[in-house]
Amino acid sequence: MIKTLRPRSYDEAIYIGHYFREGFAVVLDLTGLAPDDARSFVDFASGLVIGREGAMERVTPGVFVLHPPAGRTPTGTARPAVTSA
Repeated sequence: MIKTLRPRSYDEAIYIGHYFREGFAVVLDLTGLAPDDARSFVDFASGLVIGREGAMERVTPGVFVLHPPAGRTPTGTARPAVTSA
């Protein structure tokens, strides 16, 4: 599952961390923020994905996708391994 967040202040960073830790991919749209505020969110998100062994990619200027660690689902359970027959 994917959560899209468009924060208006740094106080909303808690939601990014919450959804990411729960196993959701997070689309982070920072296009409505001032450059300094957006940079603070990018710094936060970078630390989050490094600390939780996820990944982050820039989709367009000001829009990022945070990918949770492989094998995590939004329920927190491990995904079953995919095997070929």
